[in-house]
Order: sequence, then structure tokens, then C-alpha cells
Amino acid sequence: MGGAGVTWNVTGDVYIDAVHVRKAEPSRMACGCVHFTSGARTAGHSHAVGQTLYITEGVALLGTRDGQVIIARPGQVVYTPPGEEHWHGAAPDEFMVHLALYEGTAHGDGATWLEHVADDQYKAAVAALEAV
Repeated sequence: MGGAGVTWNVTGDVYIDAVHVRKAEPSRMACGCVHFTSGARTAGHSHAVGQTLYITEGVALLGTRDGQVIIARPGQVVYTPPGEEHWHGAAPDEFMVHLALYEGTAHGDGATWLEHVADDQYKAAVAALEAV
């Protein structure tokens, strides 16, 4: 994978390959191909203008602040609306890759990073996967 490993806002190993780097105004679009190793996940976060994820490999687990769990597989699209606090990552036994598409704001990428996802939150998402 050509991208740099992310460390401060994830649990586990996550790598990002830039697909489209944000250009000068008025463009605010950015896109990255994000690779998660087994069990890796982002910290909680939100996006000022929303985010669209397109799952390309593996099984994605996505959780929201209110405890909702979304399980997504290759070919599925998941949209998080502006301001929705959420996290996403890989199932515990396989890699997961998604394209992340989002718009920044006039002052940056529009992401607000929150606390790391606790192990019990992640285990609840895995239990939802196993119940399917």
C-alpha cells in the first residue's frame, strides 16, 4: 500500500492512499482509499458536510454515537450525514477497504475527531455481525 499509516486517530493499523486530494477553492472534494487490517477501526468522528463510504473489500463495521451498528459488504454504500458522530473499521478476522468521499470546509477537511472506540463498543458491533 502506498499511503502512510495513520496512528493518532485509529486503533490498529490503517493505511490511506489518496485518490483525489482537495484542490484550490471552490473545490472541497477529497477521496481516499482506506485499508484497515483485521480489527482496526477509526476513533469516533463526524464530518461537517457528511461522508460517503463505498466498501470494496471485506466486511465493514460502522457504529454511531447512539449505538446503531451498520454492517456493509463490498459494493455497498454508506452515507453519514453532516455532524453525525460515527466510527468505522474492519471485522476482527479480515481486512476491509473502503473509498471515503467527503467535502472539506473553508477551514480544512471538515472532520472533528473524538475519543477512541472502546473495546466494548467494538465487541458490540462484532456481536451484531455474528448475529446476522
